[in-house]
Amino acid sequence: MTDANAPQLIGMAGDSLREAFGKALVSLADQYPDFVVLDADIAGGTGTHHFRKARPDRFYQCGIAEQNMMAMAGGMASTGMPVFVTTFAVFCLRALEQARLSIAYADRNVKIVASHPGLEVGPDGASAQCLEDLAAYRAVPGMTVVSPADPHEMALATEAVLRYNGPVYMRSGRSPAERIYDASHTFELGKAHILRSGNDVTLVACGSMVSRVLAAARTLAASGIQARVVNLATLKPVDREALVTCARETGCFVTAEDHNIHGGLGSVVAEVLAQHAPCPLEMVGVRDTFGESGEPDELRVKYGLTPEAVVAAANKVIARKREAAS
Repeated sequence: MTDANAPQLIGMAGDSLREAFGKALVSLADQYPDFVVLDADIAGGTGTHHFRKARPDRFYQCGIAEQNMMAMAGGMASTGMPVFVTTFAVFCLRALEQARLSIAYADRNVKIVASHPGLEVGPDGASAQCLEDLAAYRAVPGMTVVSPADPHEMALATEAVLRYNGPVYMRSGRSPAERIYDASHTFELGKAHILRSGNDVTLVACGSMVSRVLAAARTLAASGIQARVVNLATLKPVDREALVTCARETGCFVTAEDHNIHGGLGSVVAEVLAQHAPCPLEMVGVRDTFGESGEPDELRVKYGLTPEAVVAAANKVIARKREAAS
C-alpha cells in the first residue's frame, strides 16, 4: 500500500479511460514490438482505433464474433505473443466460456480490456449495462482483475498488464473521466493506493467511483469526519495487507463501485475483513437489479452511486462502529 504524494487534480476533465487505453497502446508499440490487438468491430468504441491507425499490421478485426475472438486470442498467445482483446464489457460475458477455457485454463498471456462497463453506458439501457463482469471474471481461476481510476492510471495499468505474463481482465470506460493523478503517480498490480489519510472510516473504491468517493471525503471532512480514501484498482489479487491495516486503524469501511454489490469490490473487501479483520462494512453500488435507459448522471442518482450516497453510508457505518464499541 502506498500513500498518494502527488497533488490531486480532482475536477479536471480528462480523456475517457477507453481513449487513454488506445493512446497507451500506440505509445507502447515500439517498446513492446510483439503484442497484437484484437477487436470485435467496435474499435471506435474501445479506443483501439488509435492503434488500428498507427499499427494496422498488428491490429486484427474479428467482426461481431466475441466468442471466436477469445478463442483466437488464446491460440495466438500460444505462439508466445502477448494479445490484447477488446470489446464492450457486456460482450465479455457472452464470451466468458471461451475466456475461461481458451485463455485462463490454458494460462495464455491475453489481456481482455472491456469498455462500457456499469451504468455509464447510459441510454443503451439494461441489455448493454454490464453490472456483473467483475464478479464473473474474478471467479475465473488465475484471472487478474483490474479497474483503473483515471486516464493516467489507465495508461500505467496498460503497460503493467502488458509486462505481466498471464491472463488479465481490465475495465476501461466510455465517459470522460476526472483526472485524479498527476504524472508522478506510479502503478503496481496488486497494490492499493491511499489517496487521502484519515482514521474515522475507510472509503474503498475502484474505477469511476474513486473521484466520487474523494468528493464524499471532502464533504465528510467539513463535518469533522476524516475519511481515509483507498483506490483498490486491482481487485484480484487483492492487497490484503493494506485492507487489514486500514481495518485496524479506522475500524469501519464503505465500498463504492459501478457494479452489482454482489461479487464485485464490496465482496472482495468483505471476504478479506471476514477472514482477517472483522469490522462494520457498508456497500455502495447497484443493489441486485438491472439498470434502465437514461443519462449516466441520472442513473447514478437513481441507483445511489453518488458522493451523497457514500457520505450517508459513511455516517451509518461510523455509527455502527461506535455502537459496537459501547
